[in-house]
Amino acid sequence: MAATSVSSVRGKQQFQGMFNEMWTAKGTIDFGEVADGDEAVDTIAVPGVALGDIVLGISASIDVADIAVTAAVTAANEVTVQVINTTGGAVDLGSAVFRVVVGRLNI
Repeated sequence: MAATSVSSVRGKQQFQGMFNEMWTAKGTIDFGEVADGDEAVDTIAVPGVALGDIVLGISASIDVADIAVTAAVTAANEVTVQVINTTGGAVDLGSAVFRVVVGRLNI
C-alpha cells in the first residue's frame, strides 16, 4: 500500500540539536556469494564512533537484489554491515560502495 500522507523537511535543520556528533563514511565491500538463509558481515572503519551511537542510514551503490542490509556500531571506530539473504537462492552482489550515516544522541 502506498503512503497516503507524506511530509518532508529539506535543508540542514531536520536534526538540529538532536545529535552531539554525526559521521558519514563509506567502504567498498564484496560479500561474495551468500546462500539462501545465510548472512554475511564486513566492517567499515569510522574513526570516533562508539557503542551506543546510532546508524541512521545505509545505502549501496548497487541494486541489493531483495537482500536485507543492516548496519550497527559494534565496536569503537567500527560499523558492521550485515546482509541477509532470504530470496530462495544464492546471491552474489559483487563489489559495492556502502555509505553510512551515524549519529551520537544529545541525551
